[in-house]
Amino acid sequence: MFTGKRILLGVTGGIAAYKAVYLLREFQKSGAEVRVIMTPSATCFVGTETFSALSRHEVAIDVFNDNKPDTSWTKHIHWGEWADLFVIAPCTANTLSKIVHGQSDNMLTSTVLAARSPILICPTMDGEMYESPAVVKNLKQASEMDFYILEPETGYLASGLEDKGRLPEYDTILEKSDEIIKKHAIKGPLTSKKVVVSAGPTREFLDPVRFLSNPSSGKMGIAMAEAARSLGGSVTLVHGPIQSAGLDRFHTESFISADDLFAVMKSHSDADVIIMAAAVADFKPAASHPHKVKKDRTSFQIELEQNPDTLKWLGKNRKPDQVLIGFAMETENLRENAIAKLSGKNIDWICANNLNESGSGFGIDTNTIHLFGRDSEETFSGSKQQIASEILKRIFGDS
Repeated sequence: MFTGKRILLGVTGGIAAYKAVYLLREFQKSGAEVRVIMTPSATCFVGTETFSALSRHEVAIDVFNDNKPDTSWTKHIHWGEWADLFVIAPCTANTLSKIVHGQSDNMLTSTVLAARSPILICPTMDGEMYESPAVVKNLKQASEMDFYILEPETGYLASGLEDKGRLPEYDTILEKSDEIIKKHAIKGPLTSKKVVVSAGPTREFLDPVRFLSNPSSGKMGIAMAEAARSLGGSVTLVHGPIQSAGLDRFHTESFISADDLFAVMKSHSDADVIIMAAAVADFKPAASHPHKVKKDRTSFQIELEQNPDTLKWLGKNRKPDQVLIGFAMETENLRENAIAKLSGKNIDWICANNLNESGSGFGIDTNTIHLFGRDSEETFSGSKQQIASEILKRIFGDS
């Protein structure tokens, strides 16, 4: 039901918070990746460790996290962009009021304001609270603001009374979530397609503290991932050691060395579209020293050996109808080298750029890409986001 879908689960401070643990598991059993945001009050009912262990993601509570000050304050933006659906279950009367009135005093309410996805609210409270004029008014206003409301069920409540206010059954929440996701699904040429994009550099260690690498920032690969998702693709971003706040927007896997990348991409060789934008080292040390090499040596010779050619392996073992897109950074003979790689690696397209060309290079936000197909050649210049969008629309169309 939810294969490849991203569910953001908001948990507020009501007694039904414990049920959100089981709801998370039901989403996962149906194929979804789930991340969890809790209000501070919710942690009084269920510990963050439970949700982080099951979701395999850190639980977000505070906009400012002392442990990760450089990235936590933008998490509400990136998680709001990441999700296909934001489900708030249970949603207390207090949080409902904050949402309707645009308050942003915690991570959950801040993410509501930043969310690009539809939001499903599951109000859960005592029956008299649910029927109070204030809550009735807030629910009506929330519906008018295009929030989806799933009415609570009738049953025994924490107060001991039997009334309307219980969190709906898990199947009911999943069915409503599926209905909303289908209604809002992006319709594009990559809809229902599995897309895997690699980005960033590899590191080949000489000893525990030194390595061979390159200055790749991963920006072009991230831009390609964003463009693929905008065309409806279910995107996995496989990235090297890069620092980018934008990684939170995707399902990600990481690598360090070229061998790591080969193993990860081999596991995704069944993807419908593979975009190899990572800057992969062609060579690695034949042997890595187990301890730091001291500078009292008069010389230090390094023997190198070839790394596995991941893109060539993918081309050799490609499945029918699979689309393979490669990237190549050149300093000379760009056209000749690009065309040779296109045929030699058995891929469909190659995006080549020249390090010495103005506006191209590592770590900057612009680029000039020369796109080579089997029988075509085009050039795109501008921001990396703009180029990525134009390249994928050229290859797949935009509708």
